[in-house]
Amino acid sequence: MKKLNLGCGEFKKAGYINLDSNPSLKPDIVHNLDIIPYPFADFEFDHIEADHVLEHLDDPFAVMGETYRILKSGGSLVIRVPHFSRGLTHPDHKRGFDVTFPYYFSPSFKGGYAGVPFELAYVRLRWFAQPYLKISVLPKVVYYPAAAIGKIIDFFANVSPMVCSRVWCFWVGGFEEIEFHFFKK
Repeated sequence: MKKLNLGCGEFKKAGYINLDSNPSLKPDIVHNLDIIPYPFADFEFDHIEADHVLEHLDDPFAVMGETYRILKSGGSLVIRVPHFSRGLTHPDHKRGFDVTFPYYFSPSFKGGYAGVPFELAYVRLRWFAQPYLKISVLPKVVYYPAAAIGKIIDFFANVSPMVCSRVWCFWVGGFEEIEFHFFKK
């Protein structure tokens, strides 16, 4: 199984080809994700992940099209991005995302189909995201209770991400992350 980690930054994944634009991070491949096409053949990967990358890029729809090109039929794409309720907390973020993002990849969506027919497997909201990063910056007395509270909030939020994203996300201070699992037919 051939796997790609787009925009790996400091967080390389074992068993993946790790790609980033910053050569000082020593990724397997150095490439700016705003420059299309990517240096891969059509249908090259079985699985692609992009953790907190799309919010930094100029054209997320072009990136989705490029991931579609390099993903094999039956392949999976996992995207983790900031939820709009807390999406602009980093100075380089260009946008936040919500539960409607997958609509743009459905040919039946009359509101703006992007021309890339990904199928959505599921959506997941996270109140306490990126624990691999937070463990290095938060004191343990804050990290562990926040992680536990996050699991409880996430459980209820993911009963219906659509209702949560639109109705009660602000009651809990917003969500840090929304995760989309797509596959290519």
